[in-house]
Amino acid sequence: MPEIEVGKVSTFFARPVVAGIDLTAPVKIGDKLHIKGHTTDVEVTVESMQIHNVNVQEAKAGDSIGIKVPDRVRPGDHVYKITA
Repeated sequence: MPEIEVGKVSTFFARPVVAGIDLTAPVKIGDKLHIKGHTTDVEVTVESMQIHNVNVQEAKAGDSIGIKVPDRVRPGDHVYKITA
């Protein structure tokens, strides 16, 4: 499936299982994301996201967001939006 890079993981929190992502392109609720790194390969549908602990429906390039992820991700992992 076609993918476009939308950012990079900046931080990871184990409890709750949340990834901090610095965006280079817009993301909104319902988007499917693919997080890929040396040992990471996770797909997640964005069900909720926050900017500075405030729930938002969409975020733009330059924003830093937090989203729940199903598994561990690592700082530096690339984040792609699945476009198909």
